Amino acid sequence: MLFNSNIFIVFFLIVYTIYRTVSHKKQNILLLISSYIFYGFWDYRFLSLILISTIIDFFCGQHIADADSKKAKKKWLLLSVCCNLGILGFFKYFNFFVDSLQQLLQTFDVHPAFLRLEIVLPVGISFYTFQTMSYAIDIYRGKLQPTRSFLNFAVFVAYFPQLVAGPIERAARLIPQIESVRKISRSQIKSGLCLIVWGYFKKVYVADNIAVLVNQIFSMEPSALSFWYVLLGCYAFAFQIYGDFSGYSDIARGISKLLGIELMINFASPYFVTNPADFWTHWHISLSSWLRDYLYIPLGGNRVSEIRTKINLFTTMVLGGLWHGAAWNFVWWGIYQGSLLMFFRSRRKKYTSVLSFVVMCFVTFQFTALGWLIFRAQSGQQILEMLWGLTILEIPSIDIITKFLGLVFFSFFVIGEQYDKLRNNNEIAFSSYSIVTQYCIYFYLIFCILFLAAPGAEQFIYFQF
Repeated sequence: MLFNSNIFIVFFLIVYTIYRTVSHKKQNILLLISSYIFYGFWDYRFLSLILISTIIDFFCGQHIADADSKKAKKKWLLLSVCCNLGILGFFKYFNFFVDSLQQLLQTFDVHPAFLRLEIVLPVGISFYTFQTMSYAIDIYRGKLQPTRSFLNFAVFVAYFPQLVAGPIERAARLIPQIESVRKISRSQIKSGLCLIVWGYFKKVYVADNIAVLVNQIFSMEPSALSFWYVLLGCYAFAFQIYGDFSGYSDIARGISKLLGIELMINFASPYFVTNPADFWTHWHISLSSWLRDYLYIPLGGNRVSEIRTKINLFTTMVLGGLWHGAAWNFVWWGIYQGSLLMFFRSRRKKYTSVLSFVVMCFVTFQFTALGWLIFRAQSGQQILEMLWGLTILEIPSIDIITKFLGLVFFSFFVIGEQYDKLRNNNEIAFSSYSIVTQYCIYFYLIFCILFLAAPGAEQFIYFQF
């Protein structure tokens, strides 16, 4: 059930109508039932996994809090972590590691007949396993008291607005909102609707229209690639994935506001940073902060030597790359991101002049866009082919110029959206403008959604992770 499908719109309107008329406890029951319906719509078999994860972490959390020794607490924590990573590892990475081992052995002329399973990847498994795992870890660290209500915890795990693609919420932030009576204000409704409009605009107008260009370039024959085509492909995918993922996050946050629950901001003008090391403090913030708190800092963070700190950064980003998918291009992408963090970590600088700020934003975007090439490529061979294409310089053709202008046309508004949020520190772009100007902007956004959207309901990119 995609956010950008008619069936979801009908589903949410029914849920919301009932939600506004019932008591707090019944609201939570409704949220749980509707979340399971929403998730089961892809494949009802997936519900067993999310239920198992919910039961394990609920009881592990209780036992961690109630245990009277550090050893006992650690035992229950290990049970939670091992179960979550075991489920995630089997469904997402089993075939990847089997295939990789088989290819490695074949280089030594060993040809084993390993078992390869036909495994269906459950939607959103990377998101909700990280979310439930952090719950147990926070209790173990003494930062959180476990909830004694299985209903409230089950809603925390399965909450449908952010279930399949985040944000990855912390229990300390989300569970208190589930437990307390929710009073939905007019400002929440207004900002929620604005976020939903922005989200749909970025997804169905920006991302899905640009996707046509991206698919065309990344399916070109290697002999047809040149500097301008590869550059266009990098830029186009940069705006496609931003529109797609931040669009999903906006819709999720907007829907949640209508339900009286606040989700964290997941994007903060990521293409307006002046240092590649700062990108991850502005992109997919819920994941980058999770990796920081539960992987980077436990490894030693920056409390160790400079070399160890860089190794910790590199390790974190490689594993973060692998989190995105069971394929070598994600590993290479993680290696690339980790290398950028190691190199640019000590080179952060504030730029006071407008010119220096613009130049450094442009330079940083080139590093980011090159990373998206690695991310989007289907194989290591395609990565090399496209990198080689960057060395083939030629005068831009009319076709290239036309496609670049098309990209500017579709991405112009999201560039302005990011800049306005950065400049005015707004949660919602252009919200500091006059009412008349805002009405004109939203009229344009809705017009694009209704009449200029790409045909068909395209799946969100991060659903595959």
